[in-house]
Amino acid sequence: MLLINLKRKQYFLLHQFVEIGFRNCKPFYLSLRLNFVNNIVMPTISEKGKHIPASPIRKLTPYADLAKEKGKKVYHLNIGQPDIQTPEVMLNAIKNIDFKVWAYTPSQGNASYREKLAQYYNRLGYSISAADILVTDGGSEALTIAILTCFNPGDEIIIPEPFYANYNSFACIADVQVKPILSTIDNGFALPDMGEFEKLIGPRTKAIVICNPNNPTGYLYSQQEMLALKELCLKYDLYLISDEAYREFCYDGNEFISPMYLDGLDQHVIIIDTVSKRYSACGARLGCIITKNREVLEAGLKFAQARLSPPAVAQIAAEAALDTPQSYFDNVVSEYTKRRNLLVAGLNKIPGVYCPVPGGAFYVVAQLPIDDSDRFCQWMLESFSYGDQTVMMAPATGFYSDDVAGKQQVRIAYVLCVEDLTAALQCLEKGLEIYPGRDLK
Repeated sequence: MLLINLKRKQYFLLHQFVEIGFRNCKPFYLSLRLNFVNNIVMPTISEKGKHIPASPIRKLTPYADLAKEKGKKVYHLNIGQPDIQTPEVMLNAIKNIDFKVWAYTPSQGNASYREKLAQYYNRLGYSISAADILVTDGGSEALTIAILTCFNPGDEIIIPEPFYANYNSFACIADVQVKPILSTIDNGFALPDMGEFEKLIGPRTKAIVICNPNNPTGYLYSQQEMLALKELCLKYDLYLISDEAYREFCYDGNEFISPMYLDGLDQHVIIIDTVSKRYSACGARLGCIITKNREVLEAGLKFAQARLSPPAVAQIAAEAALDTPQSYFDNVVSEYTKRRNLLVAGLNKIPGVYCPVPGGAFYVVAQLPIDDSDRFCQWMLESFSYGDQTVMMAPATGFYSDDVAGKQQVRIAYVLCVEDLTAALQCLEKGLEIYPGRDLK
């Protein structure tokens, strides 16, 4: 009450000041009065609104925009937006749309799309039917629906970190607690020992969430690691939620292992997928949930019904995309392999930089000789240029659960052509040479 009365007194005094000025200098004080009223006398936002984390991938965008306004070329290595061409068959499907009414689609997705999608997954060895698929508005909605479906407020999910930053946001929406388990750059971000997982498992632990191949590290989980996770989930009756957005991008002949391949885990596995990365179609905003657990699907469908339907045009395009020839993916993997090799070799040649070789996806997390990655990434955009060029990266701090881990690390997405990556590496090296917070220990 005292605070309310103090705010009222402050409001009255400032209001008098503004009103006097308004009578003498209307244009300026009218603006001031409106701004004052809008910012002082207003409803408050929710606690979730206050505490949901900002994206580490996008939060430096204003600095990148300012850099461009100053005439700098900015190499965007901060976000997983590939420059790979979307398959022609997908784009042609959009161009050839001939419906007369842009209607709702079924909440679970078009039957023809789900049938064809099931065939695609079965060629990969998933042994599913169309009834096991729930089509969603992107992988983000798939994760949100899965979390809202499976967990109560206060439940806990274990996620190896560093992890995709928006997992925190999805958990925040559902009032679910993320229990991070640290993987380290020293061993290429391999999974910690299962004993470390068991130390985190309590009565409210309901799931383990993985991204395989991993965003942000590019780590590809081995068969041994996946089998260990299977045993852990069966022992403690946990869901295993596997985000497989980067399934197609595995390198050096390494095999992708889905938990769908593991016998005896059918009721525990929830697969999250999206067309965004597979077809370089991030703007389509189309994903899916795959599970053989009928209760999960039936409950998830109710959340899907609440948002009505997944996008009609995106489903038409994605259904056509399933006819993309294998040669497309072979060429894409070959291109990403070249980019990865160039980037990792170039980073490791820079004094004080260390970057492990990722087995999949199109990201690396690199250790840099800097004091603070947030400060460094902002400085590269705000205060540095080399030949009127600079680089935008994602500070790795946003992919960890505390403020200390990742302080000297950045995530880099090798989504640009070899020529641009070469120029970006040169900018980064020059920037590190003169950065005021350089820390070569």
